[in-house]
Amino acid sequence: MGALQLTLGGIAVVLGVVAWGMFAATIARFVRVIRLGQPDSTRNGPFMPRMKTLIKEFAAHTRMNRKRSVGPAHWLVMWGFLLGSLALFEAYGEVFVPTWGWPILDDFPPFQLLMELLGLGTIVGILVLMAIRQRNHPRRADRQSRFQGSNFKWAYFIEAVVLIEGIGIIGVRAAKAALGAHETPTWAAFVSNPLGELLPASPNLVTVFAFVKLMSATVWLIVVARTMTMGIAWHRFSAFFNIYFKREADGGVALGALKPMMSGGKVLDLEEADPDEDTFGVGKIEDFSWKGWLDFSTCTECGRCQEQCPAWNTGKPLSPKLVITQLRDHAYAKAPYLLAGGKRDMAGDEVGLSGDNMYAGIDVLAIAESQKALVGDDGGVIDPDVLWSCTSCGACVEQCPVDIEHVDHIVDMRRYQVMIESSFPSELNGMFKNLENKGNPWGQNAKDRLAWTEDLDFEVPVFDGDLGDAEYLFWVGCAGAFEDRAKKTTRAVAELLHMAGVKYTVLGSEESCTGDPARRAGNEFLFQMLAQQNVEVLNSVFEGRERKARKVVVTCAHCFNTLANEYPELGGQFDVVHHTQLLNRLVREKQLVPVAPVAEDVTYHDPCYLGRHNKVYEAPRELVGATGAQLREMPRHGDKSMCCGAGGARMWMEEKIGKRINVERVDEALGTAPSKIATGCPFCKVMLNDGLTARQSDGTASEKVEIVDVAQMLLESVKRKPEPKPVPLGAPSLSEE
Repeated sequence: MGALQLTLGGIAVVLGVVAWGMFAATIARFVRVIRLGQPDSTRNGPFMPRMKTLIKEFAAHTRMNRKRSVGPAHWLVMWGFLLGSLALFEAYGEVFVPTWGWPILDDFPPFQLLMELLGLGTIVGILVLMAIRQRNHPRRADRQSRFQGSNFKWAYFIEAVVLIEGIGIIGVRAAKAALGAHETPTWAAFVSNPLGELLPASPNLVTVFAFVKLMSATVWLIVVARTMTMGIAWHRFSAFFNIYFKREADGGVALGALKPMMSGGKVLDLEEADPDEDTFGVGKIEDFSWKGWLDFSTCTECGRCQEQCPAWNTGKPLSPKLVITQLRDHAYAKAPYLLAGGKRDMAGDEVGLSGDNMYAGIDVLAIAESQKALVGDDGGVIDPDVLWSCTSCGACVEQCPVDIEHVDHIVDMRRYQVMIESSFPSELNGMFKNLENKGNPWGQNAKDRLAWTEDLDFEVPVFDGDLGDAEYLFWVGCAGAFEDRAKKTTRAVAELLHMAGVKYTVLGSEESCTGDPARRAGNEFLFQMLAQQNVEVLNSVFEGRERKARKVVVTCAHCFNTLANEYPELGGQFDVVHHTQLLNRLVREKQLVPVAPVAEDVTYHDPCYLGRHNKVYEAPRELVGATGAQLREMPRHGDKSMCCGAGGARMWMEEKIGKRINVERVDEALGTAPSKIATGCPFCKVMLNDGLTARQSDGTASEKVEIVDVAQMLLESVKRKPEPKPVPLGAPSLSEE
């Protein structure tokens, strides 16, 4: 052991002790900070399903692999970091004794091969990720980059450290090979052995490589320990917990049903809630649950959510990534004040601290941060235009590789704004009043809910107190009953069910809005009022029937989601199917037989609340195929489909910023050169119709293109066109008349 070994080894150990001490202290602070959030006992179990999900997402990189170019490279870097820690700690011995290695393992060729692969994989993986970041750098295409708004300094720092670590692993191994420290077969050191032949046999070289490797890790530890908001670094640890504690214990993402409004870790009973004691949504950063704080801490700023967000892609100020990072920065800036016991009431007055010098010892920046409004256009953390641009389509949640629950957080903030602050877009006033007074967002009279049946040549059965032999309750929905374009879908479905001999009934005036637009807009009280009323009606309709026989078929994707996923929380257990699912089954079972092929090119738009939120992708596509049409997929389809712009109560709000989302979607659809654009949701149909009309009026779309529901296409295909009547002999032809 020479002077160089003692000097560099001593420096490495001293700095290492300091760095690891800082790192451990920061982790302890992380725990204290995250516990500032509200309790949430729904995340505690069950253990085995959650652990299974964690292992699957971590080891197989199931969510990361949604980007095929990124997934394998990140997988290599991840394992290089985890198992490469063996090489890092080995370096503490190598810097002092260049020939040192792990007992037993060092003489085990498979272990040497593993270290070789880890070192090489780390270098290759990080070089690929660096190339991807540069290829997608925002300087190359304004607002189109998923990295727009990400912290590039942090990214470059992390990339440099990872690259140095990978080079350090191979460098130490090559220097030891040159020194002849161990006899490692070439198959287990296929890179380092050949490199070793090019290097001098010097123990000092091993020490230097080991020191460089240790210093890069030490600098990394010190920097991240001092920067708690560096999610690109901290996700290496927090992602495991964020995945384990995701909302859905079965491994599903936080889509479908919204998270119930909670206070103090329990679902809030609005009839007994006290505004002075309970939290109604999220009005302050500390109102988020601890899982929310963990979400903020875990964001890697990869921008996959931003890349898929329809609002961001049409020039709106909303970026799901920036919402999370802004909440993160605010949370950690305010944390010292909260940890000291600070608390403000709704008026902004201090109620948690007292005394003449109550802010003594608290960072002045934390005090200033505590005075910021969470949502506000005058210095608020989240601008109202950001909050209300969300369509709740769930693209962000679907794409996030670390299971951040963006939509739940956004709706929680909306809940506070609506229920406590009464601060929301003025257009929603009319919708709320119509829902409360008329039971539908259009303000139509309940007696007109059966007006859609007037054009039919058969009688639509209406519930009269007894289901009789009806197999299904046909939930028409507000759009299906009142919106002229959606009525065509309702009539098509009714006619198809009639032709197939399916026994069904409708509620007529007894039906009311499911409450979806109210809930997504943040009006939880109005949602629960409507939902409880509907659950009571439906339970009385199905009284005496077992769970599997309580069948409901719906045409609206939003009604489908609410009835199937949210009503069970309120005591409504039903077997809900979407009309495309039922019709597809009827076609398969030959109860409906297409006889007149629709020989046209058709593209299909996936409704967010049918596809992404409920994973119904194949049934509508199979129906399109059954009609004989040629399906042409848009670039964004399936789980990457772009929203029509109607969700999140945006159907009733003006779109004043950027390009209209429905026009953007229609432009994409027209790029497939279709004669028909098909969908399976009345909201989508209305929005796409409006977008198509705009494009037809400016001359960029053919007048022959039309928006149809899949059910309309099927009806056209199932109904054989009447044969032309024979012209009697001697009668004048049409051309002669």
